[in-house]
Amino acid sequence: MIRRSATAAALVGASVLLPQAPAQAAGPAGLAISVPVSANLGSATTGSASLTGVLGDVTVTTGASLGSGGWVATVSATNFTTGGGTSAETIPASSIGYLSGAMTSSSGVAANVCVPGQLVSATSLGSPKTAFSCTGLSLLIATSLTWRPTIVVSLSPSAVAGSYSGTILHSVA
Repeated sequence: MIRRSATAAALVGASVLLPQAPAQAAGPAGLAISVPVSANLGSATTGSASLTGVLGDVTVTTGASLGSGGWVATVSATNFTTGGGTSAETIPASSIGYLSGAMTSSSGVAANVCVPGQLVSATSLGSPKTAFSCTGLSLLIATSLTWRPTIVVSLSPSAVAGSYSGTILHSVA
């Protein structure tokens, strides 16, 4: 399994920036996942119900081998906190929504079927979720698949203004 973490920050009452970990991690047989270096989700005023923004391109690549072209990309999140992390200063991971959406690009040739984990509506990251998956065969050609997930942060009316930080983790196996 290859894991890629993204340190996330959410600002209530200001703009939101999600700094990410280094761009790419590779694993066995050339399987790799890359995430954006950073993403600005926009802003929300105190009292807003939610904040929605695009994380940026997430790409899974496979090596040039004959065999299984199947993989599963998983996503999870930690709580986002600010200040001392009191209940009013915490956005729980269950309030962080993830919408993988459709594939935005692909390359290479493989006899496989790829499906997003969430095509129509965001799902809570209170527990790990499938972001995207492919099943089938690789045909001796490196492949890649990219999607651009949307992050939806549900805000409590009692949330205090501040810079909230946490982690969004992508992994592929």
